[in-house]
Amino acid sequence: MTSAFVKTKDGVDIFYKDWGPKDAQPIMFHHGWPLSSDDWDAQLLFFLAKGYRVIAHDRRGHGRSAQVWDGHDMDHYAADASAVAEHLDLRNSIHIGHSTGGGEVARYVARHGEPQGRVAKAALVSAVPPIMLKTEANPGGLPVEVFDGLRAATAANRAQFFRDLPSGPFYGFNRPGAKVDEGVIQNWWRQGMTGSAKAHYDGIKAFSETDQTEDLKAISVPTLVLHGEDDQIVPIDASARLSVKLLKNGTLKTYPGLSHGMLTVNADVLNADLLAFVQS
Repeated sequence: MTSAFVKTKDGVDIFYKDWGPKDAQPIMFHHGWPLSSDDWDAQLLFFLAKGYRVIAHDRRGHGRSAQVWDGHDMDHYAADASAVAEHLDLRNSIHIGHSTGGGEVARYVARHGEPQGRVAKAALVSAVPPIMLKTEANPGGLPVEVFDGLRAATAANRAQFFRDLPSGPFYGFNRPGAKVDEGVIQNWWRQGMTGSAKAHYDGIKAFSETDQTEDLKAISVPTLVLHGEDDQIVPIDASARLSVKLLKNGTLKTYPGLSHGMLTVNADVLNADLLAFVQS
């Protein structure tokens, strides 16, 4: 079990974890905004116990990776993920992305992974593609004012905002009868505050305005799309339901009542479904 850094082509140190037998099939995990690879703890331990090699990295500006001021866009995110995959020479790999990490997976697989012959399958969980922003071509998206509000809150008092988001809509803890997990909230805050305010601020544009329609169309490997029907962060109708129509080999599974953060608070359900997909 190792952790280390890889340096990207533009000189950025990216932190990654690489656990498990080197000859086992690799599964690489891509985290959401504004978190780190630690958000995959439940999945890393689960798949490691099943005999897989698990890899997870901190996106540039997030977690333990270098807090560079630039490059906080989907092209760099995908290139950084590719730097990790190439450094470790991952082959026949499965890439699983949550939220913004789902966008990163889509761009990585379309532009790096499949062209290099490295990818076997992909999974997009509560993911942002094809595009979150409301535009003429995407009338079902969210208005720019929503994302302006996220930017304003990040700039004004990031520490408080990073308490409010997981305490409320991220995990559905604002729903009547929800069982609130204070440890999960604190861990979300810890991960977020470890990263860079600049990366988080710029990342909002990356996850909301990047049109990944062509990325999805370019992916031919089997792709599983998982989404909670009560996702208050990335609404399902403007994301998963559109994405699966663009994928050549996509399958959609939805979860009534589950939140954006279902990978953490419903890990037993999600892990079983991901394992079935990996083994299929």
